[in-house]
Amino acid sequence: MSDVLVKRIEELEYYQGEGAIPSIRFFQAAKTLGVTAWGMNILDLAPRCADYPEHDHIKDGQEEVYVVLRGKGTLRADGEEWPIEAGQLIRVGPHQRRKFLAGPEGVTLLAIGSTPGQAYKPRR
Repeated sequence: MSDVLVKRIEELEYYQGEGAIPSIRFFQAAKTLGVTAWGMNILDLAPRCADYPEHDHIKDGQEEVYVVLRGKGTLRADGEEWPIEAGQLIRVGPHQRRKFLAGPEGVTLLAIGSTPGQAYKPRR
């Protein structure tokens, strides 16, 4: 039997519990696919969504790479702004506070993260 799992983004589980933001679908990609070597989620921000929380990863030391899968938006960090669009890759260090803002068509990001030099510990 092959060790392959194929899913469409829309088929992934997404967080709908306490604290969920209606204008953001937070798909738990690693958990749904059974990935245990690194963290991986898909963030789907509705058109003009500004509700994505500003945050950093000082506590867990996790660096992240975001891949813009569709749409356009803005990354805001340290008072600077970067336009983002499909096809771009963005690395953000653990100490950097960041916030994503969606453009008029929304934006979908693949977020991949792990803590350098440490074995990844999946959240359950």
